[in-house]
Amino acid sequence: MQLVSTLALAAGLGMSAQAIAQEAGTAGSGEIVVTARKTGEDILKTPVTVTAITSEALDAKGLVSMTDIATSTPGININNSSSGHADRSFQQVVLRGMTPSTTLATTVSTFIDGVPVSSPSQINAVSNPERVEIIKGPQSAFFGRNTFAGAINVVNKVPGNYWQGEMLGMIGSRDNWRIRASVEGPIIEDLISFRIGGEKYSKNGSWRNQDGVTLGDQSTAIASAMLAITPSSDVTIKLFGVMSEDKDGPAAQTRVGTVDVFAPDGTRLLTDQSNYVTDAGVKWFKGAIPSLADPVTANITNTDRIRAFLSNGTNRAVDPEDGVQGYGLRRRTKHIHGTFDWEVVDGLTATALGGWNHETWSTLIDLDGYDTSSFEGDFYGAGYFDFPYLIERNVKDWSLEGRLAYESDRFHGVAGVSYLNADLYQGLAGGSGTLNANNSVGGLSRNKTLGFFFGATYDLTDTLSASVEGRYQIDDLEAYTGPNGLTVGDNPYIDAGSYAPNSILATSKYKNFTPRVIVNWQIDPDTMVYASWAKGVNPAQFNTSILNNSYEVQVAAAESGGLLAIDPEKITNYELGLKGRALNGDLRYTVAAYYAQWRNQINSVQIVVPDDTQDTGYSFVNTSTNAGAADLYGIEAELNWRPTDFLTVDAAGAYNESDIKSFVSPTVTRLTGMTDFDGNDLKNTSKFSANVGVTVGTEIADWDDGRWFVRGDWNFKSGVYSNEANLARTPDLHLFNLRAGVEHGQISLEAFVTNVFNNKTPISVSDNYVFTPNFAYTGNFSALMLGLPDLRTAGIQAKVKF
Repeated sequence: MQLVSTLALAAGLGMSAQAIAQEAGTAGSGEIVVTARKTGEDILKTPVTVTAITSEALDAKGLVSMTDIATSTPGININNSSSGHADRSFQQVVLRGMTPSTTLATTVSTFIDGVPVSSPSQINAVSNPERVEIIKGPQSAFFGRNTFAGAINVVNKVPGNYWQGEMLGMIGSRDNWRIRASVEGPIIEDLISFRIGGEKYSKNGSWRNQDGVTLGDQSTAIASAMLAITPSSDVTIKLFGVMSEDKDGPAAQTRVGTVDVFAPDGTRLLTDQSNYVTDAGVKWFKGAIPSLADPVTANITNTDRIRAFLSNGTNRAVDPEDGVQGYGLRRRTKHIHGTFDWEVVDGLTATALGGWNHETWSTLIDLDGYDTSSFEGDFYGAGYFDFPYLIERNVKDWSLEGRLAYESDRFHGVAGVSYLNADLYQGLAGGSGTLNANNSVGGLSRNKTLGFFFGATYDLTDTLSASVEGRYQIDDLEAYTGPNGLTVGDNPYIDAGSYAPNSILATSKYKNFTPRVIVNWQIDPDTMVYASWAKGVNPAQFNTSILNNSYEVQVAAAESGGLLAIDPEKITNYELGLKGRALNGDLRYTVAAYYAQWRNQINSVQIVVPDDTQDTGYSFVNTSTNAGAADLYGIEAELNWRPTDFLTVDAAGAYNESDIKSFVSPTVTRLTGMTDFDGNDLKNTSKFSANVGVTVGTEIADWDDGRWFVRGDWNFKSGVYSNEANLARTPDLHLFNLRAGVEHGQISLEAFVTNVFNNKTPISVSDNYVFTPNFAYTGNFSALMLGLPDLRTAGIQAKVKF
């Protein structure tokens, strides 16, 4: 990054003029400054494992979404498969193999300019950021709750005191297009500057159902604005806001099943593709899952019945006007935050920041997942067997933080306090009964988190430093009844009686201290080694949905380990790292090895109980419990090598091993017969991952400021298991992308091909069911649901800077 960018970034971080100059001098031209410890530091001198992807790198690789970033970054997986859908509504970031086992759980929190946001999808709403920081290992000391495995921070570009802007346009196959524009400059010179940006992209899906409708269509619109105000040389104020909307079609997903399903006329609808019988006597899969034997089908016609269902606002988590209007996904995101930095005296800086988020999403899916229109009968008013299912989420949160940072010759310190208030509503509807009257919104779940944090670094010598950091955190959890209240009879969990609408059902408070100790040694100006020990905590959860079931079902849930309130997860992490430059600075590298002990692991327990009150004949109770422990260890490395002006190589690799020590899941046991999971891997995570990017290019003779380039990327992820029994896994994934182009001054034109070899390997997998009219196969898992990839796409892109 150029010196001007470094100065602007540092100013945005609330650093003093003197600190800005020092930071710019330390980092030097072309270096990357990161904020992994709440202050600007040269990435090669930060004793934390950080991957920083700059805006230039995002454009060079063609990365648009968090899924793109995860695909091209070793040690990260995105799990977008849960509850019968594989789409952008549900995206769990998996760092270092730490897979959350429940739909709402997360082990990685996301931030914009250090301000927490509701979900990973919100960081996609930052158009053309300065960089994306992926901070690995427990970050509880500075970043607080849900940073159990790490944190992802998107850093905005800060507007400068001169006019500039850019426009980008892309068009590709399958109606793939993208437009991005931004402009910035001074409103009042040396006092107020602004930056506004917008982005719109859209693509048709790569797959089609039986009616020729594409699956996997995606469309996103983004608008953002930032003001940077400098009323004096020692005060900086930043205000940022963004709005975005995703409108997607039906998800690109399908199933492979363990049973043959025939229509009444004998037509085969689903093929039994099982290759193994488990110890429980259940047909299943072992090894890499097979290629698809059946066409990709789904009932996704937006009939009058569906439209009437979606227009019904009774007991909805999301207002119908903001919700999905047919099969597919609609998400709306609003985020604002502000920061205030004041250099009180030389060496002492005060910072305050606050943010507000509101995210709603709703997705309507065909839960049975295949073409069932040939089944006779009148199920749920469709005229045939069908299972339309609506899933919704409405999240609002706000946060505040204040801190003081002090810097002297040998001592650097920070201390502060933070508060987060997050409200969540969830809703489910459809699938059985009279479709238009089956909306069901859950009660409010509220988390209030108060934290007191500090960090102190002392330079023992000119080359040896020691840091002690920590956070004392109080998590206050509240669970409320829904809008209709709740009447509870005899049950194993709470007092029987009637609970008024929107009243508190349960509360719980947890207090934890999460320390981190780091020692780092600057062996020489180009080489640094560090060692750290850290604790982390993941917040507790409630299982209030259990109370909506009959007494018999609640008893069964309790006997299977389902509790109303469960304890926080805890982790202890040990890490060694090496960072530096070699070959006269042409080679930059980082290497880190870690060992982590994950205890009190929260496992998802889905309990299937015979229930005559349900049309299916069963009740499905999703609960969570502290029933697991795992050890995780691995090694990660990155390098960037520019041996000549003609050639650049960037490469990274990761070995992320997980070793289950204890695990309980009645559903997995019922499927496999397995009760001892000791030594197995966690699900939905790649043990091996790597990427290599090679760029060649040079100046074009007799063309001022002209260059040409060709870039190739290879991205690799080893297969992931569908559950902790480690029987079925996806095949290894190899993706190859190519880009080539020319640049002339401020103008560039390039062509690209993604997924060059049209690899059809699924990008996600989860255990699921085969649904038939008599629900004969829903007592055990009977299918794997697969998220399908984007196939080969070609296009051209042009960018103009001014």
